[in-house]
Amino acid sequence: MINGWADPVLAGLRALNQILTAGIAITAFSLFLYALSFNLRDRVARSFAIILLCVVVVFTAEALQDNSMSAKTIELLLRLQWFGIVFLPPAYLHLSDALLVTAGRPSRGRRRLAVRGMYAVSAFFLILLASGYLLGPVVVDGKPAPHLQRTAWTELFTLFYVFIIVWAGVNFARAYRRMLSSSGQRRMLYLMAGATAPALGSYPYLLFGYGLAARHPYLFWSAATVINILVGALVIVMAYAVAFFGVSWPDRVIKARLFKWIMRGPVTASTALALMTIVRRGGELFGSPYTAFVPLIVVATILSMEHVITFAAPVWERWLFHGNDRGELQLLQNFEERLLTQGDLQQFLETILAAVRDHMQSPSAFVAALDDETLFPIVVAGNRSLFERENLTEALEKLEGSRREFFCGNFWILPLHRRRHAGMDKDEIPPLLGILGVARRESQKNIEQEQRDALWLLADRAALALQDRQLQQRVFRSVADLQPQVEMIQRMRAAGRYDTRSSLLQEPLFQEADLANWVRDALTHYWGGPKLTNNPLMNLQVVQSLAQKDNGNAANALRALLRKAVDQVKPKGDRKFTTEWILYNILEMKFIEGRKVRDVAARLAMSEADLYRKQRVAVEAVARAILEMEANHSEQ
Repeated sequence: MINGWADPVLAGLRALNQILTAGIAITAFSLFLYALSFNLRDRVARSFAIILLCVVVVFTAEALQDNSMSAKTIELLLRLQWFGIVFLPPAYLHLSDALLVTAGRPSRGRRRLAVRGMYAVSAFFLILLASGYLLGPVVVDGKPAPHLQRTAWTELFTLFYVFIIVWAGVNFARAYRRMLSSSGQRRMLYLMAGATAPALGSYPYLLFGYGLAARHPYLFWSAATVINILVGALVIVMAYAVAFFGVSWPDRVIKARLFKWIMRGPVTASTALALMTIVRRGGELFGSPYTAFVPLIVVATILSMEHVITFAAPVWERWLFHGNDRGELQLLQNFEERLLTQGDLQQFLETILAAVRDHMQSPSAFVAALDDETLFPIVVAGNRSLFERENLTEALEKLEGSRREFFCGNFWILPLHRRRHAGMDKDEIPPLLGILGVARRESQKNIEQEQRDALWLLADRAALALQDRQLQQRVFRSVADLQPQVEMIQRMRAAGRYDTRSSLLQEPLFQEADLANWVRDALTHYWGGPKLTNNPLMNLQVVQSLAQKDNGNAANALRALLRKAVDQVKPKGDRKFTTEWILYNILEMKFIEGRKVRDVAARLAMSEADLYRKQRVAVEAVARAILEMEANHSEQ
């Protein structure tokens, strides 16, 4: 009876191990891609990626082996398997050295030389492997599985393997003792526990060729099954611990991103592979080596898993990773989903203008927003040439607190005001948001009451959109003001996870990706005002350096910096009013000389709408110049 059950049980254990090894290979390769994608700049992540690559080689070669293969193919896969095993010890030592450096124990040169030396020793063993000295010929019908014969060099490599793994373990313990924060100690424990996975995973292959494994195949394959299950779990634990190195994202972001990566990659692929193997083996059991259900089950599994992950991701992120911050993060997510972007605003206003033109049978219409006491056109519909001839500055001057439509040029102008709130007086006029312009037909003299009511209803809709835009711009500016400080704190927090001694004592560099809004505000109040004196640009190191030279006057320092940046936009030679001088002339005349928009547009022979577009480009050029000066100052 025992002999009758022996083959099916061993076959089942080997099949289960084949599924597990394939799953481990998929998981390790997916996590290897994760390390390459997100935190490869960190030494710990780079050394961990080498370990993952070794695991991929070992388990992929094992999963590809099959009884139907020729002896040469099996031998090639077995030697490829040992290629990964040979480089595991120096990769472990490399990881332990990187952990000590991260924990505030940099190498004085000896550990770095030791790591390089161990890689050289592994390269020597690789040469022995290729030349046939490290391992002998293949034993195809070997017990408990096909394997390469052991040699004296194999025993020497086993001692080398154990010695380096123990050495790396000592370094792990040294790095753990240097952890002062509870989170650093916890993640270092995760890393130390997960680090046993590759060593355990290579253990069965080192036993091939020993008589113990051949005499007790049940014990061997049962132990291999348990080890493979542990390896799959511990590799993920190790990847989780390493994911926090080299990045300044909040913990919840790292956890959610890694969890989603694992679910979409290893879990989905391993599930599809396992079901495919089960269906294929079932077909062979019933006498059909190939079944049409194999591709069907693979496709159905992948689609079902992706569908479940897509719908379940927001739920598990909210309940597993957001913790006590769940309410605040939910508010931000809802804001992002309902955000009125510039494109959304333009689309909505285009719809309003289409309705305005249809109702009034007008050839042209536009909406302009009031920014910094100047009108900026947002949407123009219909005949643009009519709008180009319109003088927005004159329209703004004619408003004078008016709340009714009036005629200016070829357009009926409707002022767009904020909605009244409970605390306002009856006679108080709400702040102006912008204007709605509707071109009249030549035969049209007046607006009928029905048309006027409909027109003002549409204007109220446009004013609501502009009000939301203004409120959101305030939010964005607040976020922009907050972003540098948040980034600085996140970088220090990330560095302090493992080395609180030095990370919090170093002065973090100021980083800001987009200075255009701050520069525009500062230029608007170039000769004095809150947008200059309270501008976040005051935090720049180059501004503080200039202020020290000017008796601590930060406003003069920022003004000097803006002047220098504007001069960098200036072309070489004497000042002209040609195309290449447009950006500089706009900056000089509009902000430095303080001329009105109408006068600047007339002097440069362009429409006001074109002037606003060129002004945005000019401000961005000044922002780039300031960013370059800040970077150069930081390097000094």
